[in-house]
Amino acid sequence: MTFQLGLIGYPIQHSLSPWIHQGFLTKANLEGTYSIMEISSDDSFEAELDNLKQKGLSGFNVTLPFKKRIIPFLDGMDHHAESIGAVNTVVVQNGKWIGYNTDGLGYFTALKNKYPELCADPDIPILIIGAGGAARGIYYSLITNGFSHVDIANRTRDNAKSIADLNNTSGSSAVLNLSEAEDCIRHYDLIIQTSSIGMKPNEERVIVSAEGVKPSSVVSDIIYQPIETTFLKQAKQAGAHIHYGHSMLLYQAQAAFQLWTNKLVAVGEMDQQLQTILEGR
Repeated sequence: MTFQLGLIGYPIQHSLSPWIHQGFLTKANLEGTYSIMEISSDDSFEAELDNLKQKGLSGFNVTLPFKKRIIPFLDGMDHHAESIGAVNTVVVQNGKWIGYNTDGLGYFTALKNKYPELCADPDIPILIIGAGGAARGIYYSLITNGFSHVDIANRTRDNAKSIADLNNTSGSSAVLNLSEAEDCIRHYDLIIQTSSIGMKPNEERVIVSAEGVKPSSVVSDIIYQPIETTFLKQAKQAGAHIHYGHSMLLYQAQAAFQLWTNKLVAVGEMDQQLQTILEGR
């Protein structure tokens, strides 16, 4: 079988997903291609999706700004994607499009591989900064893995509250504004920056300062271009442990690849290879 895979989103011409999935295909000894299928704001989204259906795809990834917009065009969703309200992976089964979300799983797997001791303690206080689709996936993954103290900070409280409402466990989640988050950032053992603030070409920006983090904390940023954001540089200067965003990209891709091919491919050396590529950009 030859797998025809790809990515929709905008802008995505410089995406590293083709490099990742071609690597997975090689590792799995499978034939296939992974293509960029950019859909701009000038295109008719519905017409472009109709065109995709004619391509005979095995599956595809979905990135910004289409993770929610794709949902009405799907034939079904798994319960995680339905709960999160966003889709980043579509599997084509007998001509039907089924939506999944591997963002949260990818983040948690990457974090667990890097900091297993941290992930073994479900009582640690965690702060998620930002309230977009990635934040929803990461929050949902954390609470379903038993973490009971996950707070959310965002400029708009209502968006943060809509994520906190995903929690139907016995745990608690506070909703903070960005100023409050910065004031109490030292309280948290894990801080996860999920917004696009600090991404190239505006890499000097930060959504909140990380200068006040405690040295024992782990500070994570899901941005991977630049690989070391200003937010992470501030945390490193404060003595904290840092966690780069490219690992989440790899592990969410690993989970998507398994959904398409039923093959779990080891990331292995690709983590360091991808870091080297990004450091050279």
